[in-house]
Amino acid sequence: MRKFSITRKTAETAVSVVMNLDGTGKYDIDTKIGFFDHMLTLLSVHSLIDLQVKCDGDTEVDGHHSVEDTGIVLGDAFARAIGDRKGIKRYGTFFLPMDETLAMVSLDISNRPFLVFDAGTLVPMVGDFATELTEEFFRAFTVHAGLTLHIKILYGKNSHHKIEAAFKAFGHALRQAVEKDPRVNGIPSSKGVL
Repeated sequence: MRKFSITRKTAETAVSVVMNLDGTGKYDIDTKIGFFDHMLTLLSVHSLIDLQVKCDGDTEVDGHHSVEDTGIVLGDAFARAIGDRKGIKRYGTFFLPMDETLAMVSLDISNRPFLVFDAGTLVPMVGDFATELTEEFFRAFTVHAGLTLHIKILYGKNSHHKIEAAFKAFGHALRQAVEKDPRVNGIPSSKGVL
């Protein structure tokens, strides 16, 4: 099983993650930020990656440190769980509709971190979640996981729907990319390394 556990403690947060890439979408999420918990739940369910996430952060300040640090730790866990990247499909792309919103996510488990994030205009807050933290989460995850990640909301009006569609589409694209392909012998790159 491609599984990894990790804990990271700073003066601002304590984050622990258990990740199983070959799971069934089981989750146990507690970051003390309700909407963010909902998004990580959706990520687990739609990727079929089992996730246990616990974050005790300085939410009395705001959610920034908790969201960013959770992204860092999830990215680190992913990079360790994916291992040598042998036999994986590597790429994933998914279009996801949610009511009036259409999201597209395309990614490469490239070990060359790069994020393109375009969600258009978002309202400042959805519940207890500052929407600008959506990009911060994906940036932290991308850098630490070694992904090239493109997220674009093609259209939509409701900020909840836009962010939710992005997380669900990310889950599906990730699910595609981490899958083993029996036809791939070794590293899926002409360079022989990722």
